[in-house]
Amino acid sequence: MAEEVKGRFVWYELMTTEPGAAEAFYAKVCGWGSAPYEVGDQPYTVWMNGEASLGGLMRLPDEAVAAGAPPHWLGYVATDDVDATVEQAKGMGAGVLMGPMDVPEVGRLAVLRDPQGAVFAVYRPAGEAPGHAPPAEMGEVSWHELHTEGWEQAWDFYATLFGWTKTEAMDMGDMGTYQMFATGPDGVTVGGMFDKMPEVPVCHWLFYVQVPDLEAALAAVNEGGGRVLNGPMEVPGGDRVAHCVDPQGAVFALHSPAS
Repeated sequence: MAEEVKGRFVWYELMTTEPGAAEAFYAKVCGWGSAPYEVGDQPYTVWMNGEASLGGLMRLPDEAVAAGAPPHWLGYVATDDVDATVEQAKGMGAGVLMGPMDVPEVGRLAVLRDPQGAVFAVYRPAGEAPGHAPPAEMGEVSWHELHTEGWEQAWDFYATLFGWTKTEAMDMGDMGTYQMFATGPDGVTVGGMFDKMPEVPVCHWLFYVQVPDLEAALAAVNEGGGRVLNGPMEVPGGDRVAHCVDPQGAVFALHSPAS
């Protein structure tokens, strides 16, 4: 695996209770297309941003629903050795939810829970890694945000595991520090982490999709049965963002760059 791919988010997967409805919803909100993919016994759909694949869509397994897992987005981080990464993560207090396992013609992967409780996946592609180096293009995930407890400890975990580097930090007053980071040697900032608000029930990763017209995308969220949880609001630099939930309950965010 090329050095610049290690540690980068390369795939975004929606696990939901109603894949067909979710497919139609995100097509209107994000402008994505979709394509079926045959993998094992589980129907799987690939999200397409134009000609490029950026993630997948599958039904949340019944056993996960029974265990209380809600519909959610899962981010995959590239690594050159899934098994070694899993063992290293376990040694730092992470839990293993699935794998490591091989998916024919796709690669090797595992799903982990970090020491604070946020879920993510590690992935070694069988061939060329999906995606590209940042910055993101329109229709892609442009920001990766960790809502956690004790962000300094979370930072040490991810920096040790993937070699991420700190970039800017922002003082948010009573909310504490918002620490931004880069996932590759280019030093391009691709996300941030901070201590979550008390009313947020669980630690989690939140992914922002870049859209050309935030108001139009938010109108599509409401028309499609989703809800806007927070925003739209302007962030430092002039970009505008909003936090949303889709009709099945998966939380996501939208981002429109400053004109």
